[in-house]
Amino acid sequence: MTSRIPVEAAAAVAGVFSPPTPWRFTPREIAVRLFLTCWLVYVLHFASNVVREVYPALAIGDHLSFRVDDYAHMHSDLFETPGRGWHIGNNPGASMLAAIPYALSRPVIDRIVERVNRQRQAEGLTAPPAYNSPWPMAREFFREAWRRGYDVKFGLAAFVMQSLCMAPSSALGVVVMFYALRHVFGSDRKALWLALLYAFGTPVFFRTGYLNQNLMLGHWAFLGFIAMWNPGDGLDWSARKRYFLGGLAGGTALLFDYSGAVLLLSLFCYGIVRSLRAAGLREAMHHGGWYVLGTLGPVGLLWFYQWQSFGHPFYPGQHWMPPVEWSNLGYQGYGWPQLELFLGLAFDYRFGFFVSSPLMLLALLAPLLFRHANRVLPRQEMWMMLATFLACWLFFSGSNYTRLQFNTGVRYMSAMFPFLFLPAAVVLERLPRLAVYSVAVISVAESWCLAMYRDVERGLGVLDPILHVFSGGFQLPFLTVLYRTGGQYGEYFSGGVSPLPLFALTAAILYGIWSPRWGSAGGNP
Repeated sequence: MTSRIPVEAAAAVAGVFSPPTPWRFTPREIAVRLFLTCWLVYVLHFASNVVREVYPALAIGDHLSFRVDDYAHMHSDLFETPGRGWHIGNNPGASMLAAIPYALSRPVIDRIVERVNRQRQAEGLTAPPAYNSPWPMAREFFREAWRRGYDVKFGLAAFVMQSLCMAPSSALGVVVMFYALRHVFGSDRKALWLALLYAFGTPVFFRTGYLNQNLMLGHWAFLGFIAMWNPGDGLDWSARKRYFLGGLAGGTALLFDYSGAVLLLSLFCYGIVRSLRAAGLREAMHHGGWYVLGTLGPVGLLWFYQWQSFGHPFYPGQHWMPPVEWSNLGYQGYGWPQLELFLGLAFDYRFGFFVSSPLMLLALLAPLLFRHANRVLPRQEMWMMLATFLACWLFFSGSNYTRLQFNTGVRYMSAMFPFLFLPAAVVLERLPRLAVYSVAVISVAESWCLAMYRDVERGLGVLDPILHVFSGGFQLPFLTVLYRTGGQYGEYFSGGVSPLPLFALTAAILYGIWSPRWGSAGGNP
């Protein structure tokens, strides 16, 4: 028998939403256009960083193996376990997903790499050319990758993983945000503009530049949250199916990173409380069982990975890592929350959550709106999102490795962007129109500058990208890298390349995507 929460009780718990006011396109047409827009702009701002998650993706795509022996000593997070080879200390979820498009593109990548390396051999090139990066570690990495014949492979693989895994993942997260917003605000048009603000006015834009498990797990968990919440009863699914999807999303978050445990437990607690209030203890236990069932697949896959890689299914990869800076504190660098880290995660000038996205400060004002009778966000869901943010904040304030964000920008707390944006949007919508426009312009300007000029390590932190873009002009990360190679991948890049033609081409494509001639005469809720 299909398990459903009674309609009357669910309405009392979740709040009653009126049908959204339609726009010129149907919701599905808006969603498709929104996805394509985000995907295209995200891919345009691709950054060629070869992060640790890239190596297992290469190993899976090349050899169907978790061992990264081919890349030994190329990254500080790669280490050798006696008798078991080289691995990374992080969870494999993002790498497993990224390995799929990489494996499909291997025939093309392998042919290009083979041709380039054969040409270098024929020309007698044995010494790596100069790479004019301001960072010594980047220069050394490039030299080592060139010596091993991996430089072209790394660049192409990083692009495939970003364009066919990371960018679609973030674009899908924006679409899920749109569906949540249209039921919260009762307007497709307003939901679209706010979803675009989420896509390009928060560090989601910045973090999507290359493969990043923190943001990916946040979007997966947010998908599970929306499935269990089901605002406006937009999903015509049984409760057990929605709770199973919530468990699947929570388990996948754990597969991506152990910080996903916070989200896995948060979603479970939310689901239980929601069911208790709507249908009683028996239904809550029933739905909780479906949630747990949903977690088994991804959690089992994580245990399988740890058993295959390290010989024990339950110890995390960090357990086997050799001593590194801060690993002597607590358990492998993790201990009780520290005030210094707690404040730094929020307000550090290089990676602070609220410094990187001041817009999110509005979310902290959301509880004040409950003094008004016309609140649009249900109380239970609002407190769930704020409590999840606080739990994640406390969790990472116990990790000494959060200090490493000084050269990456906001990263560890990236999973909280979707959870905090929704209450922030509710507050933003209540502001005067001039204030709304000002916040939107400032947010997009900061996020776009971060996505173009990604260095927050030197000088003024997150202000550096803004000053560089406003003083030096527009740029794109991959064009900057090609320029620094001095023309070795083509003489066209040796003098620098303007991104303006690519911006113009992208604008033309986006105009075509949103042209009314390709849509309905009128939308439907």
